[in-house]
Amino acid sequence: MKKFLLIFAALLIIGYLVFAVFYFGKASQTDVCNRFEVIVKDSGNTKLIQAVEVETFLKQKGLNPDGKPLKEVNTHAIKEAVLTNRLVKSAEVYTTAQGAVVANIYQRKPVLRVIPDGEASYYIDNNRERMPVSLSYAIYVPLVTGAVKEDYAKNELYDFAQYLNDNPDWDAWVDQIVVRKNRDVEIIPRIGDFRIVLGKLDDYPAKLAKFSLFIEKGLNVVGWNRYSEVNLKYDNQVVCTRK
Repeated sequence: MKKFLLIFAALLIIGYLVFAVFYFGKASQTDVCNRFEVIVKDSGNTKLIQAVEVETFLKQKGLNPDGKPLKEVNTHAIKEAVLTNRLVKSAEVYTTAQGAVVANIYQRKPVLRVIPDGEASYYIDNNRERMPVSLSYAIYVPLVTGAVKEDYAKNELYDFAQYLNDNPDWDAWVDQIVVRKNRDVEIIPRIGDFRIVLGKLDDYPAKLAKFSLFIEKGLNVVGWNRYSEVNLKYDNQVVCTRK
């Protein structure tokens, strides 16, 4: 009896599988897309891309699947079109059993924004690659201006920006990074009407530690508006220029 029940159960399962393959396979060939959903998966803190922009772009390319038979929907073509947006890192496009087409989009992650003298602004992402700015949103990352070459931004400045990111107190404190033609670096802080001269981008943890001590022993005593420049480029000293 037990053997008979096992055989009967197995036949039921096989029968259901055959029915499911036939029924759902047939349905997928005749059903139309009843919903197209674009989801920007990592948009909690970074909003470089809007779903409506992607939908509009795909309409212009004749790739919006809404209302089309599912058998005519080319998910690969939709994915490739989405990836032409240089703000997109990766994308997944698939159909569901409910007749929907879903596009999951992952954005690139800016680390640094660069505004070179006389040139267009751009970001450097977390893979040290150049990426365009968003027309919809501005992202809070360290801002670099001045005589900035792209190779310098992708290397020394990227490392400095990552150091700031790893040290939130400094990251929140730095408003702007200015690069001079000789590659000396200056910082414009969020607090105080003065500039901080780092010099070349080497040994900056020690230079910033020296400045932290100067704040405690100097600026907090004489006041934050006494100097126009605080120079940290020299070993074992802080050179200040009075206003």
